[in-house]
Amino acid sequence: MQQLTYGDIKAATERVAGRVRPVTLAAVESGAIPTAHRAPFGQVWLALEFMQFTGSFKARGAQNFIQAHHDAGTLPEAGVTIASGGNAGLACAWAAQRQGVRATVFLPTNAPAVKVAKLRGYGAEVRLVGAEYAEALAACEEFATTTGALASHAYDHPLIAAGAGTLLEEIHRQIPDVDTVVVAVGGGGLFAGVATAARHHGIRTVAVEPENCRALKAAIESGRVVDVPVDSIAADSLGARRTSEMALAAARHDGVRSVLVPDSEIVRARQALWDHRRLAVEHGAATALAGLLTADQRIPGEKVCVVLCGANTDARTLIQP
Repeated sequence: MQQLTYGDIKAATERVAGRVRPVTLAAVESGAIPTAHRAPFGQVWLALEFMQFTGSFKARGAQNFIQAHHDAGTLPEAGVTIASGGNAGLACAWAAQRQGVRATVFLPTNAPAVKVAKLRGYGAEVRLVGAEYAEALAACEEFATTTGALASHAYDHPLIAAGAGTLLEEIHRQIPDVDTVVVAVGGGGLFAGVATAARHHGIRTVAVEPENCRALKAAIESGRVVDVPVDSIAADSLGARRTSEMALAAARHDGVRSVLVPDSEIVRARQALWDHRRLAVEHGAATALAGLLTADQRIPGEKVCVVLCGANTDARTLIQP
């Protein structure tokens, strides 16, 4: 089973330094988090990673991936390619543009026009193929094989996961005594990177998934990576049908807890961020906060950091008070 190491995170931290935006942390006032249980926290911080380039943490992994290949002299003339109309595709196109290399992004034909426009705005060549993501992925793989383009992945690659883990290094530098970090999980790239770095520093990790997008939970229960059905309001960003081997390996370590939350709590958490903070985040980002609001194993006095990982969302879906 493939495992990520802390050395991978450290190398990524040096590689992306000055090339991504340092995370902003915001302390939450006492009583401002309406938890479902009485045991209080010592302090809660929100990691505002949605302020990252391209609107999500994905920029870290994409930057690390492309920079590592640039440094090694392995960036092909055909550039990079990825099948993703979501945050990973945007991040890949952005990082490629920064490095001055071509990016070819494959999407299903029903991809929203706004995402296509954003990708082209980052200089990517967009190819619309098939009615489903699987068809776009197959076309992407064939393109990489025939042209020699470097194939990237949304989450299942050590350089992508290590780049995501640089976020925890920044959190630890600002809050050296943080006890727990809470992250949402889709395919598991962010979780694998954060959990690997957190374990090195003695920090607990809580991995939060929607009840009906439980790729990591299913893998933990099965003891191996398995396919799962996907049906959640947060499926646009957390809808991976299977987690990565790296994520499963990270989840097996002490100090990691897996939590499932219903869509109703995700919606409530997202609305609470808007009502109390005027933060318009995507449902995937609110999933992490939902885990904090509903978790039944809390430690009095615990210092917690909740990662708000992305904000590529339609703010019109929020209720205006």
